[in-house]
Amino acid sequence: MKITALSIPDVLLIEPQVFGDDRGFFYESFNERDFEAATGIDSRFVQDNHSRSAKNVLRGLHCQCAPKAQGKIVRVAVGEVFDVAVDVRRASPTFGRWVGETLSAENKRQLWIPAGFAHGFLVLSEAAEFLYKTTEYYAPELERGIRWDDASIGIDWPLDGPPCLSRKDSEAGSLDDFLKSLETTKSG
Repeated sequence: MKITALSIPDVLLIEPQVFGDDRGFFYESFNERDFEAATGIDSRFVQDNHSRSAKNVLRGLHCQCAPKAQGKIVRVAVGEVFDVAVDVRRASPTFGRWVGETLSAENKRQLWIPAGFAHGFLVLSEAAEFLYKTTEYYAPELERGIRWDDASIGIDWPLDGPPCLSRKDSEAGSLDDFLKSLETTKSG
């Protein structure tokens, strides 16, 4: 497995070793021992999720807040997506910055997105099946969203026309609104 730190060094690009021939391919999509040895991250994954989306569907930006913030390993089993992580850790030197990578069934790349990041993706192919492992169980009361096109973040989505959004995502607030919601959570 090859691990590359991206421009936000806590977000890691994972490229597994793929064994292929005229019959097809095989690779380990996750190996806890190898992941920890390569990254120094001692993680415990508790939930696997799988979604299917059509072309131009944009999901995100989503974040689950403390005390159940989620780290994620994400990958694509079918199709292709542009995957984005936004640093929402206020004390971080990369707060408000984003990184994006194309993940596909073809390139078999994965991303490690640590807790404290908002996450989203745009489907580039006719359809995509997206898989992710999380370090915390889903806690809907701690879920927050940030608008996909927030100008203060400035994500350069490779859009081919207007994105298809869920109602929740189309109504999400700005990064500032997200920060205010955290203050409300602490005082409540």
